[in-house]
Amino acid sequence: MSKDKNPRRVADNEAMAKTRMLRTSPQKLNLVAQMIRGKKVDKAITDLTFSKKRIADDVKKCLQSAIANAENNHNLDVDELVVAEAYVGKNLIMKRGRPRARGRFGKIIKPFSELTILVRQVEEQA
Repeated sequence: MSKDKNPRRVADNEAMAKTRMLRTSPQKLNLVAQMIRGKKVDKAITDLTFSKKRIADDVKKCLQSAIANAENNHNLDVDELVVAEAYVGKNLIMKRGRPRARGRFGKIIKPFSELTILVRQVEEQA
C-alpha cells in the first residue's frame, strides 16, 4: 500500500548538492562557480581553498557535500569524480534603505543566491 519510490533526478553515475540562501549576488557567485566547472574534484577543492573570494568557502562546502552524496548514497568512486555542472540561481532580495539629503531615500538591495553542483563519475582513459 505504500507509494512508489521517486525516480532519481540525475543519472546513475551522478550526484548533486544544492545550497540555498547564500548571501552574495548571483553574479559574484557565478565567478567562483565558473572557476570549478569541468575540473576534477580534488583540483576544484584546492582552487577553492586558496581562492581570495569570500564566498569560496561556501562553494567548497557545497562541493564537499556533493562528493559525500556521491560516495555514500550512490557508491561512486571519489577519485574519478568531475564537476560536471555548477550553476547559480537567484533567491530573495532584502530591500533596505538609507536616508539621503533633501528628503530622498537611497535604496540598498541585499541579494541572496543559490548554488547547485553536479558531480559525475568518468572513467579515466589509459
